[in-house]
Amino acid sequence: MKVILLQDVKNVGKKDDIIDANDGYARNVLLRKGLGVEASKKAVNDLKLKKANEDKLAKERLEEAKKFAEELKEKEVILTMKVGEGGRTFGAVSTKEIAEAAKKQLGYDLDKKKMHTEPIKTLGVHNVEVRVHPKVTATLKVKVKEDK
Repeated sequence: MKVILLQDVKNVGKKDDIIDANDGYARNVLLRKGLGVEASKKAVNDLKLKKANEDKLAKERLEEAKKFAEELKEKEVILTMKVGEGGRTFGAVSTKEIAEAAKKQLGYDLDKKKMHTEPIKTLGVHNVEVRVHPKVTATLKVKVKEDK
């Protein structure tokens, strides 16, 4: 019996897979526990439409992420730090501080966990990588100035 899985089933298949299961297992376990539905023509067609819609949404999200990455590339965040003798800074700029400054200055709500950079301990302009989508990485300029 052909069954469309509604969720991941260990040692059987993943969600939305169409599997060929024994009739008894399909009726007594998969269908009864709500883990799958019988793969009728309507159910298979619905699954195809659902996958096509998900693909379309994924492409739209990817395009939006690419546009946002291009927009972010042009922007700059300005932070101030206390500086000691010889131009050495006290501490380093954290991704949390960068995320807060981006929210205040640019209005972008960036996740600090998706930012990757070496510890910023010097004055000047530094590039910070921001993962805006699993396939898209943007670069944000962070300008560190002396706090007077």
